[in-house]
Amino acid sequence: MPVPVPRQRAIPAVECGQAPAASPDSGPSTEQAPPGTNPAEHPAARREHPAEKRENPTDTNTETSTGTDALGDRTQEPAASAGPVTHGTAHSTTPTNLTLLLIEDDPAGSPIVPDLLDQSGKPIRVRTARNLTEAERLLTDDVHCILLDLALSAPAPAAARTGGEGGGAGEDDGEGSDELAVLRHVLELAPRHAVLALTSSSDAERGAEAVAVGAQDYLFRDELDGRLLSRAIRYAVERKRSDSAERRLAEGRVRAQENRRLERGLLPTPLLAGSPLRFAARYRPGRSRALLGGDFYDVVRTPDGTVHAMIGDVCGHGPDEAALGVELRIAWRALTLAGLCGDELLGTLQQVLEHERSDEEIFATLCAVDIAPDGRSAGLCLAGHPSPLVAGPGAPARLLPYDNNGPALGLLPGGRWPRTQVELGAEWSLMLYTDGLIEGHVGEGRERLGQDGMVELVRRQIAEGLEGERLLRATVNEVRELNGGELADDVAVVLLDRIP
Repeated sequence: MPVPVPRQRAIPAVECGQAPAASPDSGPSTEQAPPGTNPAEHPAARREHPAEKRENPTDTNTETSTGTDALGDRTQEPAASAGPVTHGTAHSTTPTNLTLLLIEDDPAGSPIVPDLLDQSGKPIRVRTARNLTEAERLLTDDVHCILLDLALSAPAPAAARTGGEGGGAGEDDGEGSDELAVLRHVLELAPRHAVLALTSSSDAERGAEAVAVGAQDYLFRDELDGRLLSRAIRYAVERKRSDSAERRLAEGRVRAQENRRLERGLLPTPLLAGSPLRFAARYRPGRSRALLGGDFYDVVRTPDGTVHAMIGDVCGHGPDEAALGVELRIAWRALTLAGLCGDELLGTLQQVLEHERSDEEIFATLCAVDIAPDGRSAGLCLAGHPSPLVAGPGAPARLLPYDNNGPALGLLPGGRWPRTQVELGAEWSLMLYTDGLIEGHVGEGRERLGQDGMVELVRRQIAEGLEGERLLRATVNEVRELNGGELADDVAVVLLDRIP
């Protein structure tokens, strides 16, 4: 039977969760109880018709709308033991939006349970638990907020009560740590839900401590009414949702910063100490918002004064290809510093690729140049890669010989990569690049820039006095403009200059 209760008391606390499917409406706030509704009305008078029950087949948890007696009765039943109870005909066919879990130890003698309405005027469903064990059973995904009475007894493992303390139902003396222990247990139980703490007006400090521990807000038991509680629930839900969104955003920013630092660290730092050569490079990954693609390059100077330069391209431009490119670059540097060169070095690199690639169809192209200590000649090895470009005073830009171009790494077992000796002269600029630079389109047609188009483009820019970093920047920008937008593939360009 319904138990009439005085109007000046209110219900214990509720916890709010993050169930996306049950987000509150954004309509106008309706904070008054429906006319003629008795807060202590027996729930049997509000049960839905079988036809109405079929319209909400997924709502199988035991829930009540308002009324302390109904909440107290329902806590003894399993969460799926009965059909949903609605708030009258006006809302019988429309599912409510918010669900409140009330945790207090004496639902039958609890203060009044006022009519609670969400922002659109729909009743807020209320479930009641006498202890944390029942609360855990009733805490399903459709619960949005938890209202927790801080006077509730703490669970035995989490509490260290003295013999003089009672059941946690109203004594304030020596009970502060136990009250917060209950709250901490609830926060661990429902980390994604909003929590309101309920305490007495004489213990405002305890309420403030509850907010510091993790509750969204605290309410005074002896000052609570339906209007205030409905507003507090909506506020707690939105605040928890906002806090969660901010936390996810902050975590995403941290991950993005870590990824960018990692990718920057994977880009090479040329080892050219003691060399008269000048170095410049440009790198543009094809992946959106990435710093590293499947292209890779490196330049090192060995103790005998020889400068070794390399540029390569793993087929594809995703994160796996980027990782494989880094592995090949590091392997190339280690092998070069160990004294390997030419066919022997590329053969060993192919073994590395075959062991590290995730698919047998993955291959990599590579161009390797070793420049003699006097800077006048170089050895060239090509593994399915475009030939570098060289330019000098009185000699227009041209491609180095590519007749001895060997197979790409990973294509042919036991492949060979002959080394071609080339003369550079006393003053020159040597540009190594990946095919992303020459495979862009020219205009709106299907014609591509190609190596010949790139050579003409670089000749014109050198004639205009561009060199070093400015030359590379102008080259990449013009290729992008000719393509009519961003290039689809990764682009890497390395420039070495010798000026006596």
